[in-house]
Amino acid sequence: MTENRITELEIKLAYQEELIDTLNNIVAKQQLQIGKLEETCKLLNSKIESLPKSPLLSAEAEPPPPHY
Repeated sequence: MTENRITELEIKLAYQEELIDTLNNIVAKQQLQIGKLEETCKLLNSKIESLPKSPLLSAEAEPPPPHY
């Protein structure tokens, strides 16, 4: 009886170790993806900020309508 329980625990432990390794690999890949996305966002933000300002996009370019 005790030997069966120990065997069952060893099997569960083996599955858990495999699962932890798999999850660790997934998290590592996701971290790389997040790093790439952050770099892309920084690049896009710098490009957007370097664009010339359009008077059409400015709130000061046109007075608000009279019903305001």
